[in-house]
Amino acid sequence: MEEVIKVNDVTMEFNLSKEKVDSVKEYFIKMVKRELRYDRFQALKNVSFSVNKGDRIGILGLNGAGKSTLMKVIAGVFKPTKGTVEKRGVIAPMIELGAGFDKQYTGAENIYLYGAVLGHSRKFMEEKFDEIVEFAELHEFIDVPLKNYSSGMRARLGFAIATVVKPDILILDEVLSVGDAKFRKKSEKKLLEMMDSGVTVLFVSHNLEQVKRICNKAMILEKGKLVAFGDMDEVVEQYKEMVK
Repeated sequence: MEEVIKVNDVTMEFNLSKEKVDSVKEYFIKMVKRELRYDRFQALKNVSFSVNKGDRIGILGLNGAGKSTLMKVIAGVFKPTKGTVEKRGVIAPMIELGAGFDKQYTGAENIYLYGAVLGHSRKFMEEKFDEIVEFAELHEFIDVPLKNYSSGMRARLGFAIATVVKPDILILDEVLSVGDAKFRKKSEKKLLEMMDSGVTVLFVSHNLEQVKRICNKAMILEKGKLVAFGDMDEVVEQYKEMVK
């Protein structure tokens, strides 16, 4: 089997500074007096695993387990404090849908803006423009500023732009909980079509039924540690015991 992601002993630490330092001068005075205090928070602790081409992996864990942090490390948003991530192929991360949007701009302008954030050329976005608007069901709102969109409309637009590419690896962080029931069904169908073409998927969700429908493997993160990884049915049963 061809490996497309290899996570080697990844640790991700954040500094949670307790005090506010208002100026450089104050910072140096506190540093000299040894009054600067940092709380180190380990969001991920020595996580290692590998993903084969075509695997669809459900990532389970309670809030604060490190799921989103792990996805951001794999996507390249965060650089791990320790360890490495090896990747092969084009990654489409759907982590914070519409994170690159500007609310003052119209939906149409945001298609090009968000496309650029995801690394697509204007020409590519022009070719895909009608397809995006059609999928997002925003025909009559596409020239309206985003500040007048509901959160569901913004999510639909974000999803439509993010799925317009044909990536090798798809990272989905709670994105199937967006929009109304009809759109959720439509977006899940689109993702399943993408998966049928052999796309590798990392899927974060609290919805176990969805994980069962989409994934063939699963992992459990607990307080930043990888505590289980393997066959989807076995790992889901283990997770159910944990959350009883």
